[in-house]
Amino acid sequence: MVRGTILAVDDEPDILVALEDLFEDEYRVITTSRPAEALALIAAEPDIDVILSDQRMPGLTGDALLARAREISDAQTILLTGYADISAVVSALNRGGITGYITKPWDPTLLRNAVRSAYERHRLARDLATERALLRGLLDHAGDAIAFKDRQGRFLRLNARMAERLGAPSVEACLGRTEAAILGPAAEMAEAADQAAIESGAPTETTVAGGTEAAQTWTVTRVPIRDAAGTVVHLAVIARDITEQRLLEVRLRQADKMQALGTLAGGVAHDFNNLLTAILGSLELALPKVAGDARLSRLMTNATQAAQRGAALTKRLLTFSHRRDLQARTVDLNAVIRGMDDLLGRSLGGFVQVERALSDDLWPAKVDPDQLELAILNLCINGRDAMPEGGVVALSTRNETVRGSTDPNLQDPNLKPGDYAVIAIRDTGTGIPPEILGRVFEPFFTTKGVGQGTGLGLAMVFGLVQQSGGTIRIDSEVGRGTTVLLYLPRSREAVETAPSPASAPAPAPRRAHILVVDDDPQVRHVTASFLNGFGYDEAEVPSGEAALERLAAERFDLVVADLAMPGMSGLDLAEAVRERWPALPFLLVTGHAEAARIPADFAVLEKPFPSADLAARVAALLAPQM
Repeated sequence: MVRGTILAVDDEPDILVALEDLFEDEYRVITTSRPAEALALIAAEPDIDVILSDQRMPGLTGDALLARAREISDAQTILLTGYADISAVVSALNRGGITGYITKPWDPTLLRNAVRSAYERHRLARDLATERALLRGLLDHAGDAIAFKDRQGRFLRLNARMAERLGAPSVEACLGRTEAAILGPAAEMAEAADQAAIESGAPTETTVAGGTEAAQTWTVTRVPIRDAAGTVVHLAVIARDITEQRLLEVRLRQADKMQALGTLAGGVAHDFNNLLTAILGSLELALPKVAGDARLSRLMTNATQAAQRGAALTKRLLTFSHRRDLQARTVDLNAVIRGMDDLLGRSLGGFVQVERALSDDLWPAKVDPDQLELAILNLCINGRDAMPEGGVVALSTRNETVRGSTDPNLQDPNLKPGDYAVIAIRDTGTGIPPEILGRVFEPFFTTKGVGQGTGLGLAMVFGLVQQSGGTIRIDSEVGRGTTVLLYLPRSREAVETAPSPASAPAPAPRRAHILVVDDDPQVRHVTASFLNGFGYDEAEVPSGEAALERLAAERFDLVVADLAMPGMSGLDLAEAVRERWPALPFLLVTGHAEAARIPADFAVLEKPFPSADLAARVAALLAPQM
């Protein structure tokens, strides 16, 4: 238990001893016979609760001492005085210098009661001051808007955050007023909720929209406050801005949706690539057999080209659904745009006209061409969505040199002086309002309805150009359309052409026995037929478990296995083969290379593959044994 502290001041040592004897069983007692020392003790001891001082002391009278003590301490003060000093007591009481007095000789019980009352008043005052300080600190520093009202809804206390939420100029402008007096009819729902909380006597919580900004969302908690008799006399109102929390929830849902889409895309791509492998492989195997029939050859060639376009679309689907490291190389940007004719035509639909104005002398740039295609496609789709009645999407290219700080382009800190190849994507759509133009590159920010956009498209474009050393600018005017400019640094290196597949499969350098493992019988048959056509001896099994049994019974020179198989995956099989037959070459074939973490030292061939690619990989893996 914390004991109170009393300071006793008297120039007579016997009186100090008597006071100490009287109070030491209940309080901590400090004594001094000198007023000057008493003031020093008061300054050094902030926890003194009651000061007892004699009136007549040399150097400084008691009333003067207690008046000075009042300036540095909140302790209760009691003057000990004889009857002759009563005028000084009255004067001290009138000035507020003391809180009470006891005449000498004192009645011990009376003195004890006076000190106990003074001590309780001091503790109560300190507790009240602490509560006020805590409340003031809460009101001043809380991020929530907080207010206290009476039963009639009048504001008794509130913080600046609440005043701001109400649109009031200051806290003082709200005191004594109701929300209706401040907001008018807009406060009807709030006042009805206040009354309902008071009548129910239980805390309530509601979610409301609005505030100083229409886009804000708040949770409002109302807590009835009761008096000692249990009657609700006040209402605490705490409003918390949950706008950012709601945005985060939306972003989390979008992220979950993107993850689900990525997983779905990966599964669909794997199955679709299996189908394409079977289709393209079968067509490639069948075409030589109809070489004498021009009409049938043309039909099969058309089917092959359509399947190849499907393979390209599947690759783009995987690129969209799974972020990967940039595979940058120096490319002809015009060639990338021209190569998107079919993709743009299918993606934008018949209501959108695509125009091109490509500079003949455009500088090359170092960028991931697949990611660049995806970025251009995203921007064109945004343009299409901004033109619900149809319109024009125009793609153009030009060279631009940024020279010095006076160049207006340098308002963008990401655009450094130098040479840039610029790709412009312009639409004739509705445009972007100025108030949201600065947020369009934020991840997950979208103006489209729920389910119509992820808010990731422009953020992905921004990330691509930044990783490539460039930047992105956007100019838009409501009602006149939007132009997005991609600035890509000029590359001084020669344009790197994508490796073209071999026109014809390389013949088998020697006879080899190859085991083909795939759970899809059509893909397995095509792969085995290719290998047989190359001049190899092949065997087929439908699973990893069957492959291990066959390998234990026969000698093989190479294993070609699908990555995604039920039970034992191709990667599991490859690791088991490496452990038991470490010298046996192994080729993993997959329709979704990012579906598993494949170690870098494993050979991988992506589906769908032309026979020439398979022949080249097999020949390379068999070469060390030749």
